[in-house]
Amino acid sequence: MTVEHLPADAATDEIVSVLRRDGCVVLDNLVTPEVMDRFRAEMQPYIDGTAPGGDTFSGRRTKRTGGLIARSATARELVMHPTVTGVVGSFLGHATNHHLHLTQTIAIGPDEPFQPIHRDQWAFDFFPFPADYDVQCNTMWAVTDFTETNGATRVIVGSTAEPDGLTFDLDQSEPAEMTKGSVLLYTGKLYHGGGPNRSDHVRVGGNITYAVAWLRQEENQYLSVPADIARELDDDLLRVMGYAPGAYALGYVDDLRDPLDVLKGTDTSRGSFGVTAEIEAKIEEQLAARDAEG
Repeated sequence: MTVEHLPADAATDEIVSVLRRDGCVVLDNLVTPEVMDRFRAEMQPYIDGTAPGGDTFSGRRTKRTGGLIARSATARELVMHPTVTGVVGSFLGHATNHHLHLTQTIAIGPDEPFQPIHRDQWAFDFFPFPADYDVQCNTMWAVTDFTETNGATRVIVGSTAEPDGLTFDLDQSEPAEMTKGSVLLYTGKLYHGGGPNRSDHVRVGGNITYAVAWLRQEENQYLSVPADIARELDDDLLRVMGYAPGAYALGYVDDLRDPLDVLKGTDTSRGSFGVTAEIEAKIEEQLAARDAEG
């Protein structure tokens, strides 16, 4: 099976439908190449200063550079792109809330071999989540063109229903080829891996992933983004970063204070545990659904 491509103006319901069916989908040209060039220019000094990985999984010719929100204004736009946030909100809508799991650029250098196929949700201590419960919705932005030759992400389309612990060879996977400015969306259950780079150029992707907010983040946003920078960011971005309850009573500060109020030194009286009206409504909806089930 090949990766399905949809236009940038595809409806959220259509994108989510393909994502649930295949585990992945490419949105073509969601931003312009100029946006990606700006993003790369902002991140390149940090990429240059990043050491390559120390094992075959992280890639001995691959540089993984995090802290995107602190380091790149353009990254903040990508994190909060309305198409992406709409898809993530719908796909992970069964949970009370979701937050950023990690932000990083992945620069795969020439002669890097095929990364072992894996599931991103294995990061949660290989916990066997129910087959019908998704905990992640991920993006890989094409900062450069993604081709089979330069190491485009390899995916096993439709593999979300497969059991854990499987291994796959390169020829069992498909390259998620896409042009600069396009984005691959994929779930935490999708078997995938970085492709081998057989070109003379570095393949750069922007990996921004989201997870249900009752799970711990892979990248610690509170230390990756210093407080003096965080205080200047938009509140909606801060909530996605984790300055919001993960569910009722998850993530409050000391005397049931809202973490966003603590960060900014404000008091908006949002109520116990800092629960917003939106999260409170979601909790009430979930309780009503459970009562209806019996």
